[in-house]
Parts: sequence; C-alpha cells; structure tokens
Amino acid sequence: MYDMDTRRHALALLADGRSLNSVSKQTGISRATVRSWLLRVEPLPRLNQATPCTGPTDLAAYSYLLGLYLGDGCISPHPRGGQYLRIACADAWPGLIEQCRAAILAVRPSDKVYVLQKQGCVAVTSYGRHWTCMFPQHGPGKKHERPIVLEGWQQEIVDAHPWAFVRGLIHSDGCRITNWTVRNGKRYEYPRYFFTNRSADITGLLTRTLDRLGVEWKQANAANVSIARKDSVALMDTHVGPKY
Repeated sequence: MYDMDTRRHALALLADGRSLNSVSKQTGISRATVRSWLLRVEPLPRLNQATPCTGPTDLAAYSYLLGLYLGDGCISPHPRGGQYLRIACADAWPGLIEQCRAAILAVRPSDKVYVLQKQGCVAVTSYGRHWTCMFPQHGPGKKHERPIVLEGWQQEIVDAHPWAFVRGLIHSDGCRITNWTVRNGKRYEYPRYFFTNRSADITGLLTRTLDRLGVEWKQANAANVSIARKDSVALMDTHVGPKY
C-alpha cells in the first residue's frame, strides 16, 4: 500500500503537467493506480479501518491468491448467506495445494479452509461472508466472456507485491517446462515459462506486470504468453519457480 505522501507527490507531478507515463516511470507506480488516485486519493476504508469487510490481512498473500483466483478460482453463494471461495488445484501439485491453503489462511485467518477431492484435482475451499468484497471480479458467466479489471486498491497491492501476483498466475494457468531443439546434430535443452488464459484482460494483467519487472515475453496469440529469454527465465526462477 502507498502512503498519503506518495499519493500526493504523484498527483503533484500530474498537476505540474507531467503525463501518466512519465509519472509512472519516475515513481515506479502503475498508470492504473495513479489514475485511480485522480478519483480518490485516500485508501478505501475497508482496507484500513475496522469495517464489516476489513480487507486482506496479509497483502503479499493476497496478491498471490488474486493470481490463483483469476486463473482457477470461483465464488459461489451459500444458501444461508456468505460465499464459498474455491481454487482448483491438480492432484499432481501437492505443494501448490498447500501454498494455496496457506495463502487463504494468511488473507482471512478467521475463515476455515478445507480441501474437497474431485476427479484428478482438489478444490481448496473456504467459507466466508466477504469473498465477493475481496474479489470484486466475481460475476456471472466465465471470466473470459466478461471484462476483468482490478479495483484501484487491488492494483496498489499488485504494485507493491508484483512477484507474488505473477507467481499466482503462473501457478494457476502457467507452467515451467524444458524445451529442446537440434542444432548441427546436437540436442539442446532450455527452460521456458508458459501462461495460457482465454481472457485477454487477465493475460494483459500478467504482461503489464512482467513489463514492470523487466521480464521479456512473447505472445503467439491472445491466449498464450511465452517467456524464453535466458535472463528473464532466471528472474522467473528466482521469484516464481516451477509448481511442485
């Protein structure tokens, strides 16, 4: 989260005639966040005051969980009120299942988390009364068939914890694989990260964050992002790593 001095400084730069791009590059704060401050400079009450929806307890864990939710999460209502948050995780990645469970507990320590076994996967599930507040991207229909836009307060958290957000997206809809090619009769292997999501909005959230982090990527089509440059893969290995 950004303090009020940082927010006012960014707005002062805009008032002096600087462009959003210029202010974003100088401060390291995304254009979307700076733009949101033009409408409301103060943090939302639910993130810094005791209100019915108090916001995430652990912001880094929330950034990671947001990535997981955008990839493989859903929210469904409970008949007697409240909602279920469910994150689908393949049985092949027990480490991911535990990381997802730990992230939910870090974000909402008062909500219980349990694992429901399904065919070839589990649904890491938590019941609570504020999951739709925590993830306002919830809505009817599939995510790729409707707009997915972060709220200003969510973008602030992603700006503050970008690697956690990237890790969540890759752990949900991405992978680290070893590619190979043959040159002059010799086989060469090299690691690569892939991300696949049919929502152009979600893919854009990933690629814009990668740009901020200095990770080079290529997009063969609207649904697939590839990271193959050696230095960029090394960055991803340091901060993301393969699922396990």
